[in-house]
Amino acid sequence: MNLNEWFQKGLTVEEYLHSMKQNKEEMLTIYEKFHLTEEDQTKLSPIKDQNLRVIALSEDWCGDALLNNPILMKIAEAAGMELRFVLRDQNLELIDQYLTNGTSRAIPIYIFIDEEGNEAAVWGPRAPEMQALVTERRAGLPDQDAPDFQEKQMAMYKQLRETYLTDARIWQTVADSIISKLL
Repeated sequence: MNLNEWFQKGLTVEEYLHSMKQNKEEMLTIYEKFHLTEEDQTKLSPIKDQNLRVIALSEDWCGDALLNNPILMKIAEAAGMELRFVLRDQNLELIDQYLTNGTSRAIPIYIFIDEEGNEAAVWGPRAPEMQALVTERRAGLPDQDAPDFQEKQMAMYKQLRETYLTDARIWQTVADSIISKLL
C-alpha cells in the first residue's frame, strides 16, 4: 500500500471544508476557539524538520471527527505538516488497514507519513481520556433491548456533542494526545 498515493488522492483542507454537508459550522467553531499553548508550539517546533504529512481518514457526519479534526488542523499548521482528508466510506481499502481493535472502521484515523510515504505515527479515533468518557457514558445506558435504549443513546450523544463543542479542556486533552504520538 503506497501511502504517498493515498495522500495525493486526499482532499486539501479547503476542499474538505467545501465538500462538508454536516458539522461544518461546529467544526469551524472549535477551530476558531482552540489555540495551541506556547508549550505545545515548542514541542511541535522540531517536528517541522521531519517534513511529515498527514492523511486524515474522516467523514463529516462523525462526532469524533467534529472534535478532533479542527485540533489536528491547528497542530498541522504549527508543525508545518500538509494535511489531506480521505473519506472513509469511499476508501474502505485504506480504513481496513487501520481498524480499531482489529474490527471497527472507527474514525478519524490520522496517518502521519514522511517524504517517502513511510508511516511515522498513527493516531485515532479518540484520545484515551475521551474513550474513557464515552465508555463511562455508555455504561449508563439501559440494555440495548430496552424500549428506551434508542432515546437514551441519542440523548447521550447529544450531550456528548455539546461537551465536545464547549469544553476547552477536552480540546487540550485531544491536542496533548495527538502531539504525544509525534514526539
